[in-house]
Amino acid sequence: MKKWALRIVRWTRNLFLTLFILSLFFVLLYKYVPVYYTPLMLTRSIEQLKKNKKIRMVHQWVPLSNISPNLIQAVVASEDNLFLIHTGFDFDQIEIAQQEAAKGRRLRGASTISQQTAKNVFLFPDRSWVRKGLEAYFTILIEFVWGKERIMEVYLNSIETGEGLFGAQAVAKAHFNKTADMLTVSDAALIAASLPNPREFNSAEPSAYLLKRQVKIISLMSKIMPVDFDKLHQKEKEK
Repeated sequence: MKKWALRIVRWTRNLFLTLFILSLFFVLLYKYVPVYYTPLMLTRSIEQLKKNKKIRMVHQWVPLSNISPNLIQAVVASEDNLFLIHTGFDFDQIEIAQQEAAKGRRLRGASTISQQTAKNVFLFPDRSWVRKGLEAYFTILIEFVWGKERIMEVYLNSIETGEGLFGAQAVAKAHFNKTADMLTVSDAALIAASLPNPREFNSAEPSAYLLKRQVKIISLMSKIMPVDFDKLHQKEKEK
């Protein structure tokens, strides 16, 4: 093999090795350190600047113990009801979404809470196959390194919850005039109902459509098992 080809191979190898080490470093770091800023927050700030708007980015990290269990139950019921038992991916929902897309129906998301967390924390918004591949990679990493409780904590602190709002605490204060630990079942279901598009669906001023989704989510919340991380940890120890 020619020298220039060997150099390319070595450079490529070293690049992938460096990226792999960096990814492991940040996954390990965020297992213990709060995530104060994400690529999505940067993207929204740039979008606001392009529209000649004043940058609005409200975010306050709070531990999971300071977030109402109602919100945990609401997002699991509406976004990912197999969250506690899957390994990062809901393959049944992925297959259903693919079948619906093949029939020409409107594309819908099939991402789990784990996938959404990986995307929000480590990647910029994009619809390319490269981004989806990286999302899958980071999903596997956080499932293995963080565990379900930490994934939920990071998810509820990093999700976009309104125009310039990120995380449970920001939306609780801005839209409900209370802290995240005081969110009621009704509040939580309304926030969860807005998550597919929180900049369009305002949980502070819910439309008829949003209120309809809220009622459905409240019903789902009562039908699924309560999210109990202590029991989950106990089962993991017994294995």
